[in-house]
Amino acid sequence: MQFSAPLKSNSKKIMLLGSGELGKEVIIEAQRLGLETIAVDRYENARAHHVAHRSYVVNMQDKDAILEIIRREKPDYILPEIEAISIDALFEAEKEGFNVIPNADAVSKTMNRKKIRTFAAEELGLKTGPYKFVTTENGMLEAAKELGFPCVIKPVMSSSGHGQSVARSESDIPNSWEMAKEARGDASELIVEAFVDFDYEITMLTARNGKETVYCEPIGHEQRDGDYVFSWQPMQMSELAKKRSQEMAKTITDGLGGQGLFGVELFIKGDEVYFSEVSPRPHDTGMVTLITQSQSEFALHLRAVLGLPLGFTFYGAGASAAFKSEVHNYAPVVDVDDSLFTDNSFVRVFSKPEAHKGRRLAVALVFDEVEKALEKSRELITKIKDA
Repeated sequence: MQFSAPLKSNSKKIMLLGSGELGKEVIIEAQRLGLETIAVDRYENARAHHVAHRSYVVNMQDKDAILEIIRREKPDYILPEIEAISIDALFEAEKEGFNVIPNADAVSKTMNRKKIRTFAAEELGLKTGPYKFVTTENGMLEAAKELGFPCVIKPVMSSSGHGQSVARSESDIPNSWEMAKEARGDASELIVEAFVDFDYEITMLTARNGKETVYCEPIGHEQRDGDYVFSWQPMQMSELAKKRSQEMAKTITDGLGGQGLFGVELFIKGDEVYFSEVSPRPHDTGMVTLITQSQSEFALHLRAVLGLPLGFTFYGAGASAAFKSEVHNYAPVVDVDDSLFTDNSFVRVFSKPEAHKGRRLAVALVFDEVEKALEKSRELITKIKDA
């Protein structure tokens, strides 16, 4: 493959639609290969804006505004990095000959829990827990009664766990309804899922470049309110469960098609594997790969997009811990204890321009045996504070 220099008439361009901390890492990897980078988001000074060659601020749901930027910049690759985006703009851009990663149909399916669940379970035949879709509070109650308590309730379109809750009895239904309706995204329809009695859940990072599919070591993770707080790699699991997880990841990513890295979320019960969700982009739980692999999930994503070989070295086990703000602040300061900077641990500060309670501002990373790394990451995250 030929590599050029940015800001030239023959430059190769990538455009991020959504420019958070994960996108920032993708931009950095792109610049290491001489690509010209454009970062687009709904607010100024988004994280990838800090490092991209050019940036734009636009309503990400505005089809015409998104298309105007795409037509002006003429990127070689368009990388949607968030769920809250005009899917119509992506389909139109693809129709005009632009390369949407992995493709507009895959983005459309994965940003909508109804589409991806029915695609996985009913078209591809993947094993999932029972589920129902509802549009009213009474419908939610009836679905919960039929599926049984506890059950999980989510908007069909939201991100980072927004609007997700667990209803443990009928008395929880009104609160779950309110949480879902206030979610960021489209909460006009909800999915009610039977609670899968799983032993643990994993993310199977799966990269495909059009010639090969590779898998990272399975990543275990702990979530609170539907959002990741700790992750570790590798997750200890039986060889059979691991093999079945890779097979399920390949089935769903082959079904979606295109090139790039996918974060495939799975529930594991013994040797049985259940499909949960999939993201057609780097996954927040995969930030641990910044310390465990020679090629992080971000580097693998870019390699896959460009059609480059996907080989990498797994250096060894590690863990990550997310720091979330406890306050609202228009000029946030993250106070990091010096103990985070050692020979086997460090911190990434995301430099977000505004903080609010629960917003992820930094991540601590530890390289060590899984149990030691996870224990240390839990300790270190207590040494990061809002200042």
